[in-house]
Amino acid sequence: MFGNLDRPPLDERFLRGRLIRPGALWSQIDVLAETESTNAVVAAAARAGAPEGLLVAAEYQSSGRGRLGRTWTTPARSALLMSALLRPTGVSAARWPWLGLLVPLAVAAAVRRVGEIPAQVKWPNDVLVEDRKLAGILLERVDGPAAIVGIGLNVTLRADERPTDVATSLALEGSATTDRVTVLAAVARELATRYQLWVDAEGDPSVILPEYRELSATLGRSVRVELPDGKFLEGTASELDHDGRLVVLTADGPRALAAGDVTHLRATE
Repeated sequence: MFGNLDRPPLDERFLRGRLIRPGALWSQIDVLAETESTNAVVAAAARAGAPEGLLVAAEYQSSGRGRLGRTWTTPARSALLMSALLRPTGVSAARWPWLGLLVPLAVAAAVRRVGEIPAQVKWPNDVLVEDRKLAGILLERVDGPAAIVGIGLNVTLRADERPTDVATSLALEGSATTDRVTVLAAVARELATRYQLWVDAEGDPSVILPEYRELSATLGRSVRVELPDGKFLEGTASELDHDGRLVVLTADGPRALAAGDVTHLRATE
């Protein structure tokens, strides 16, 4: 499973040397050959009292999870599969959902910087390239309190390995690099920078909203949203409210959505 020379392993020692510094967010970096779920590993560590700054990556996940209970599976070493432990204790619980928007923003920024690809964010927590899904984010809260941030970013996934026609990878998009160590380090740094700004501002979303609007693939688009109860609504995604909810202008007036599965509509749909 791990013999593909085109997909070298992550270098744990090198990553620790690049990312762990006095005063930096990242305090521990572990690379696992295989696990069921990096989110589950980090959640267990959080419940056991692990400090903020733990970052766990895996070469392969046998039971990776996405949003809405979906599975996330990729060939070994073809993706970045990682989870981080954050403890924004100085931020009110009402503002924690903004982490779900901050993290994909950091991923998109990292991809744009080292991959030179015009990545965008799709509400609530995907990273796209021209409506093709490059990465997904899973945010979970556990007792402690702590936030577990899971990131799945396709790096060398080939066309014949895609789980769906709308999936893509850095390689398929012609990225300037497909070195996973380079990409992981970039994601970790962009995340740490935005997270610290957000925490220092006590969770004030104004510190990330301008960049989010700039990189959003959703705002201003016609959308169809599947709601958690299975119903659908259509309209124009106009803005994010103060809680990070997506405001959709429908025929019946504006609706603020805390959750939902968004489909971007084209002019002919």
